[in-house]
Amino acid sequence: MTERMFDIAIVGGGLAGGLTALAVHRAHPQLRLALFEAGEVFGGNHRWSWFASDLDDAGTDLLASFRKTEWPGGYDVAFPAHSRTLGSAYRSLASPDFDAALRRELPQEAIRTRSRVVALAANGITLDNGEHISARTVVDCRDFQPSPHLRGGWQVFMGRNLRADTPHGLARPIVMDARVAQHDAYRFVYTLPLGAEELFVEDTYYADSPVLDRNALSGRIDRYCAAMGWHGDILGGETGVLPVITGGDFAAYRRDLREPGVVQIGARGGFTHPLTSYTLPCAVANALVLAREAMLPGEQLAALFEKRAHAHWRTMRFFRRLGRMLFDAARPDERYRIFERFYRLREPLIERFYAGAPTYGDKLRILSGKPPVPVTDAVRALLGKGSPLVHEKPQ
Repeated sequence: MTERMFDIAIVGGGLAGGLTALAVHRAHPQLRLALFEAGEVFGGNHRWSWFASDLDDAGTDLLASFRKTEWPGGYDVAFPAHSRTLGSAYRSLASPDFDAALRRELPQEAIRTRSRVVALAANGITLDNGEHISARTVVDCRDFQPSPHLRGGWQVFMGRNLRADTPHGLARPIVMDARVAQHDAYRFVYTLPLGAEELFVEDTYYADSPVLDRNALSGRIDRYCAAMGWHGDILGGETGVLPVITGGDFAAYRRDLREPGVVQIGARGGFTHPLTSYTLPCAVANALVLAREAMLPGEQLAALFEKRAHAHWRTMRFFRRLGRMLFDAARPDERYRIFERFYRLREPLIERFYAGAPTYGDKLRILSGKPPVPVTDAVRALLGKGSPLVHEKPQ
């Protein structure tokens, strides 16, 4: 058995872990750090997208070195009774570019792919090959863990990269196209024009169950692309099941997963937008905070992020309530009406909503007027507990 020593060991090479490693290395290049990822590459097989308004200048700077696609001309949304173009700049980062930038910027000794961690403690980690690695600080950035302590529904999706036979003619992203059959969920298709002939098309569902029927979703993407006149070769794709958290006992959730003295951030730590399932703004903010405080002892960092997690949970209360109305007050095939109404609101409000920072006035405006769900059903949903997030991810 061998043993090595690092200042900071980061477990999980996804978005939160990779950005944290990059931020720490930039702020403290003298520290010995390592980023441990069980897979072959950092970031897995994913695409992360965000509005430019989601990040401040420091966050934008952290992502500056990543190759990404940007649309300064805004984006479109489309619903059965309402379509609109919004002016917010939109950006997207694919996991191969995420992996390439980390390998380019991090020290060689920090890159530890194909390294599955089986145990974490405040003073180090153990790999599945028996190797023990000591560290002054251990940071847990692994994926979300389903839990009976949390309530909500699921965001189920399948994405496809397509190279069309002819130019597709799409000038900007379609962030939501809900003019499609709903299939017992809030369903919309999300499309990014990545080049003159290249597209990323994703079929997304706000569903009560985490079941992902690959054949059904693939066929629906086929039909959507055919209806849009897009024909060509499939270059790749991705699937996913994300939690949409509407309530629960967050303290119990954290207690179940917490290792004493281990810093816990990322989706597993509860750092996500509970309604949209976006993690990038949280991942950026936490990476910058950890980099700023990286010289603190590990136990103090763990306590700091414990407080941040509970503060984030309190801040996101409004979104969890909206999620309960979405899942428990609206009929599945009528859930789109909630978003259709939302996208009639003023654009600055919409930007603050996605950034997770609505004002008090924004909240009143979202809830005012004729509700898109029956009032009695909305009240019942708000008073109810919702369904536990205990389903296993599909294989």
